[in-house]
Amino acid sequence: MTTTSDRREALRRLHREEHGEGVISAAIAVLIMAFLGAAMWVGFNTIWDDTETNVRDQVEQIGDETGE
Repeated sequence: MTTTSDRREALRRLHREEHGEGVISAAIAVLIMAFLGAAMWVGFNTIWDDTETNVRDQVEQIGDETGE
């Protein structure tokens, strides 16, 4: 037969086993967001550099055509 004190002890053990789960989950979520942010930053810089190069080439081409 289960007594009230046995139930309380079981609940305490269960609570102790799950202690810190929220902190771990939050840390994992923060790491995932950091990696996504870093990947997005690298992608943005790559696109920006390509666009800058294309614009510079187009401006030089337009300048060469009008200066003839």
